[in-house]
This record gives sequence, structure tokens and C-alpha cells, in this order.
Amino acid sequence: MAALKQNYLGVDWGEKRIGLALGFAETKMALPFKTVSSLGELLAVIKAEEIEVIVLGNPQKLSGERSDNRKWLLFYSALKEKVSLPLYLQDERLSSKAVDALIGSKKDKVGRDEMAAAFILQAFFDSE
Repeated sequence: MAALKQNYLGVDWGEKRIGLALGFAETKMALPFKTVSSLGELLAVIKAEEIEVIVLGNPQKLSGERSDNRKWLLFYSALKEKVSLPLYLQDERLSSKAVDALIGSKKDKVGRDEMAAAFILQAFFDSE
């Protein structure tokens, strides 16, 4: 029986940067990938990496209520409109805090965004 090769993309959206992580169905392991700065760049990665499933970090308040971040909502709507792939939302509360605890310094913002995307995607895998 052939192994299931389903490519997942974890996405940590930010106003300035979008952190990305890759994961695969057979390993259920998320790995930091790269950072892009626009929806257009994100769509190019989706095509180049043959992504089949997208997991987008969903900003929520600590209380669990949905965040009313208008810019994130616009990004989410535009992404849904541009791709016909399964798109899952994953609670991203405290993902950046967890990454800061792992890597320490906030100086390496690019690495931090990629790590946050990996944290989001790994949380999705772990919840399946």
C-alpha cells in the first residue's frame, strides 16, 4: 500500500510577516519553513510546494472568544477566495509566547514567525 503523501502548510499570519511551516500526513510532524510578506508570495509557496491542506492560526482572546482583528479577517477571506484547498483554523493563543520560551531572544523575528507556524501546525496534528 502506498504511503499517504499529503502536504500541509501551517500559517502564522502577521501584519508584516507570514510565517510558514511544512508538514506531511505520514509523519504528522511540523517543520519551520520560511517567511513571506504577502498573500501573493503565500500563494506561490502553496503552488511550488504542492500544498494540499492549509492550517491557519486563528487569533483568539485568552478567554477563548474569537478575536475581532479586522486585518486577519480580511486576510482569511482573501485566502479562502484564492484557494480551493481544505483550510482549517487552529487556535494560536500563546503560540508566540511558547516560541519565545523555546528560542529566547526576540531579535530573530523571521525565525520566530516560522517557529510559530510550526507550533500551530503541530498543534493541529496533535489534535487529530
